[in-house]
Parts: sequence; C-alpha cells; structure tokens
Amino acid sequence: MTLFSELGLRAELLRAVEAQGYTTPTPIQRQAIPAVLKGGDLLASAQTGTGKTAGFTLPMLQRLADGPRPGPRQVRALVLTPTRELAAQVGESVADYGRHLTLKSHVIFGGVGQQPQVDAIRPGLDVLVATPGRLLDLHQQKHVDLSRVEILVLDEADRMLDMGFIHDIRKVLRVLPEKRQNLLFSATFSDEIQALAAKLLDNPEKISVARRNTTAETVDQAVYRVDREKKRDLLAHLITRHAWHQVLVFTRTKHGANRLAEQLSKQDIPAMAIHGNKSQSARTKALAAFKSGDLQVLVATDIAARGLDISELPHVVNFELPNVAEDYVHRIGRTGRAGSEGQAVSLVCVDEHGLLKGIERLIKRDLEKHIEPGFEPDPNAKPEPIENGRNRRGGRPAQGREGSRAGQRSSDGNTAGGDAQAPRRRRSRGQRTRRA
Repeated sequence: MTLFSELGLRAELLRAVEAQGYTTPTPIQRQAIPAVLKGGDLLASAQTGTGKTAGFTLPMLQRLADGPRPGPRQVRALVLTPTRELAAQVGESVADYGRHLTLKSHVIFGGVGQQPQVDAIRPGLDVLVATPGRLLDLHQQKHVDLSRVEILVLDEADRMLDMGFIHDIRKVLRVLPEKRQNLLFSATFSDEIQALAAKLLDNPEKISVARRNTTAETVDQAVYRVDREKKRDLLAHLITRHAWHQVLVFTRTKHGANRLAEQLSKQDIPAMAIHGNKSQSARTKALAAFKSGDLQVLVATDIAARGLDISELPHVVNFELPNVAEDYVHRIGRTGRAGSEGQAVSLVCVDEHGLLKGIERLIKRDLEKHIEPGFEPDPNAKPEPIENGRNRRGGRPAQGREGSRAGQRSSDGNTAGGDAQAPRRRRSRGQRTRRA
C-alpha cells in the first residue's frame, strides 16, 4: 500500500495532509503527484470524487516552494475552474495544504464585487484560482499580471468546454508565457478534450483511473417509476419515510429548483435551491448549511452542483433525469466517494423513458426499477415532449457538442443545465463572464 510519505512530498505538505486526516493516496493521487513533480505536462481523466484536487494541488505547491521566486511576488501558478463553487473549494485546498509554506494564494470569480479581489491581488500572489470570465476582466483592467505563470491547471476542462468557455480559455492562453507546465484534468477523454489537449499540451503523460462513463460501485442506484405530477409528493415521502438527511436533489432548471425547494419547505422538509441566478452569498449560505447538516435538502441545477465537495454525501436524487446522459454520471458521482457507500435515486415519469434508456446504454447496466405503494404510475399515461430534449441517440444535443448545453432553452426560459451560458452569438463575453 502506497502512503503519501512515499510520493516525494515535502515535510510541510505531509503535515498538512496528515492534519486533513489522510494517509493513503487515492489512485489518481498516486499517479498524478509523481507525474507533476517531474515537471512535464499531464492529461488526467478521473471521475468526480476521486481526489484529483489534491492530485494537482500538492505537487504544484511543492514545485513552487522548491523553485526560486524571481523578484517581487507574482502569480506563478494559475488554476482555472468552470464554476464559483469549484474555484472556492480548490482555493480552500490550496490554503489547507499550503498552510506550512510561505506561499500566498487567492480565489477570484464573478458574481461578487471585484474590489476586494483586486485588493487581495495587489500585494502579490504565488497561486491564483479563478473562473475564466473574472480573470479576463481583471487582466484587461491590468489588475492581474500573468507574465510569470509557470504552472497552468485546467480543472474540469470538459465542463468548461460544455459551458462555452473555450474562447475565454484561448484568450487566457495567449497572455501566458509560452514555456510553462500544463495540467489538464477532465472527467472524460472526449473528442473535444483530446483536441484541446493536442493544442495545449507538450508530449503529456496520460493518466486515466476510471473507464469513461462508469459509475462508482459503492453507489446503490435505483429508479422509481412515477407520474410526473406525483414526483414531489413521492420525494417528500421517501425523505420522510427513510429519514434521509443531506439529500442533494437535481432539477433541470433554475425555476424548477426554486419551486421544488419551496414546496418541500412547506412540507416541513428544510430545503434551499442553488443555481446561477442566486447571489454568491446565498449560494455560500445554502452550501454551508447543507454541509453542516442544518439543511436537509439542497436542490441544484447541474452546473451549480458541479464540483461540490461534500464528504460522505449519502443521498443523491434525480428529480428529473438529465437531458445529456453523461450528466447522470456526474450527478451521482457526488455520493459514494472515496470508498464510502451512497444511494442514487431517480424519479422517472413516462416522459423520461427514452432518457433512462440512453443512460443505461451509457453506463452499460440496467438500473433496478421500483414502484412505491401509493404512487403507482398510470399505465395509460402518454408521454409529453421535454422541451429542452436530446437527440435521437440519447447523447448530446444535435446542434453540436461544444457549448451544446448552453444552447438548449427550456420552457421556462432557463438554460437546460440550470446556469449554463447562453449561446455566444447572443451574449457578449462581458455579459457572460459576470455569471462565471
């Protein structure tokens, strides 16, 4: 069994790892840490919840601590993430693991005032964690100097492409030094990721710790067949009957998330929604209450929930199946992490039978089907179209993969992924990045 102490990390980093309660690295950490320490480029694929953040944070901090700092403190490592929540969590990891080093770090993202971020950047940083939009805004205003970046990390690169950030990423790349170490982490090795890697990485080492589109064996997956208008009552029934706590529930739209959270709260089940239309303070408050156990149910859209780091989350519920089958894997990856057991429940109505078949084809298994007494579906119910639907094969929408979810509009005017960006031709970068 490999231990962190055998990976060549500094004593200061090992102390920080031990303080977090870890002794044995995960498979991605065992492979990524030595690879990054070598100094070469890396292309890594790992399902969410596998410990990839520490996989790049620890060796990144070591390389910065070992190397000379040229003159005044400037950004030497840049980590790009697709969402505010993921940026905040990566920032926490950098701070936690680097607590015994003299390195300084900060996190910047949109949705909040920029002046506190500018004030934090001004004295100089070693590590900057950012969403693409806010980073470009501050760079264009000359608040951020990226001319000394030695290490670039693209975290959850597949989601950044799906959100339409490819143009912003290219703009960032143009202002970075040509000579640097590039680390690209993605849940899948999709065609788009392979194309990006071919342009970005120089003879990278490749790591893949899980077969593409697999689901964790520690997650108990089940389907409840139910009529669409009975879903809310069935969800409340399951939560109450089984005394579920810390339940992460997925909806397709922001409006649907708000409505479901309100309805559950009226049934004495404490619930809050989290999505792109919520202020950053509201999102932070809801997440903190959920992590602490004060909030029983967190209702989220796909993109708002991507990157949520909640240890030993026991229950994930698909109130509505995702329109893109791969998102099912990402959703249920929130539970059953690091070997712990978890439960993923999907409430499926007649409208979603096609989506369910697409998911089962993707994960190469049939999900166990249940019918809860008192909530039996009408055998004569007719399916209604899902406005922000999928293509015929159950895969990505037909208008093209890059930024595809951004182009799907739902009946209530929200984007299909919850808070994905609208098509770039309809929204300027300045407008889009305020949501980053």
